[in-house]
Amino acid sequence: MVRAIRRHSWAGGLVAMALFLTLAVAAAQQQGQTGQNQKDQAQPNQQDIPDAPSATRPPQPFPTSPSSERPAGTPDEAAPPDQTPPAGQAPPSSTNSTPQEGAPAQPPPFKITTVPAGGTSPDQSTSGEELYKIVSNVNQVIVPVRVTDDSGRLVNGLLPKDFSIFEDGKKQNLNFFTSDPFALSVAVVIDLGMPDVAIQKVNQTFPALEGAFSQFDEVSVYTYSNAVGRMMDFSAAGKRLTASLNELKTVRGANNGPPVTAGPLGPQGPTINGIPVDPSAPHVVTPAKESRVLNDAVLAAALDLNKRDKTRRKVIFIISDGREYRSNASYSDVLKVLLSNGIAVYGVAIEGSAMPGYGKLQRLHLPKTGYSNILPKYASATAGEISTELSRTAIENTYAHVIGDARNQYTLGYTTRATPSSTYRQIEVRVNRPACDTSFRPCVSVYARDGYYPLPVSR
Repeated sequence: MVRAIRRHSWAGGLVAMALFLTLAVAAAQQQGQTGQNQKDQAQPNQQDIPDAPSATRPPQPFPTSPSSERPAGTPDEAAPPDQTPPAGQAPPSSTNSTPQEGAPAQPPPFKITTVPAGGTSPDQSTSGEELYKIVSNVNQVIVPVRVTDDSGRLVNGLLPKDFSIFEDGKKQNLNFFTSDPFALSVAVVIDLGMPDVAIQKVNQTFPALEGAFSQFDEVSVYTYSNAVGRMMDFSAAGKRLTASLNELKTVRGANNGPPVTAGPLGPQGPTINGIPVDPSAPHVVTPAKESRVLNDAVLAAALDLNKRDKTRRKVIFIISDGREYRSNASYSDVLKVLLSNGIAVYGVAIEGSAMPGYGKLQRLHLPKTGYSNILPKYASATAGEISTELSRTAIENTYAHVIGDARNQYTLGYTTRATPSSTYRQIEVRVNRPACDTSFRPCVSVYARDGYYPLPVSR
């Protein structure tokens, strides 16, 4: 009885042990499944990482990224529509696809070519390499032309067919024509060597001189007597011009009295009882002639005008009696600079130069004695204009008239076939007026420069 009870107890223990082991295994499996689920939730986008490249096997392609998971029942709005072609139809080619409207066109694929090491050409650019020289020949000739009637007023309404232009006797074909006004670059040159009466008369006309310029013009001011000075660089007519002209109002001109030839202020040497100490000294004392460097003043203004904008009409406006003496520059040299840069000389001749008949007397020029009035020569050679006035009112009216004529001209242009050189080329402009008997009396007067010096080849 006792043995039967022991067997029953041992059998029951085995059953309990088996049941315990079964429950333990089930609990372990359930715990492992729970850990795996947590790991999957923590790394939802984990991808398989390919092996490192190997020299014995080809490289493995990277796996494509799977589409992001969406909750069940949520429509995929961002998914592209099904582009699978129907049966029997070839898939669309990327080269034949039409880009969307407004989108930039795709650039063509680059063609990349490689060369083996050492196969490239060596760099041939060195520090001592000579650059290419670009030589341009500018053969365009611009000729301003002023046409007036018998009363001296400008003639308007002419057309290109009314003009004929000749260079060295050969007719040229016009390729440019305009009657529009031009903005001016004006160098005002004022003679301070005149008598003080003339200087004070000119000072009173400065407000009218300022009013003759427009807001588009640029002006500079020069003065001269026995030396040249520049009072103002190029700027618009305004406060600077007013200040410069006001400063000139304080300048006094030359003494109006007779020259001093004797006494302690005379030019003679020391004397004792009126007898020169030096017996060889002359007894007749001639007053020294003062220098009037008009040529030097025109040259200084012309060199500065050459640096101004090419689209402006360049003018030198002189207020002087026209006397010239002892300049370093000669008239011919200054004229060459003027004609080479298309600069015209305008001005007002006052004091003695404005007297009737004085123009004929000044033509009697003796060598090494200077010019009594050189302004007409400059104006005639450069197609400018000189007005001779005596009174203050006449000078004020001349400012607007002369500067207006310089601005409102016909502008002709042609291309010369001659090669650049330093040879002077003569220009002649004719106005064709069939209704006029030009053999007897021309209906109009034509003012254009006599010629020009071609500039050197530009580099």
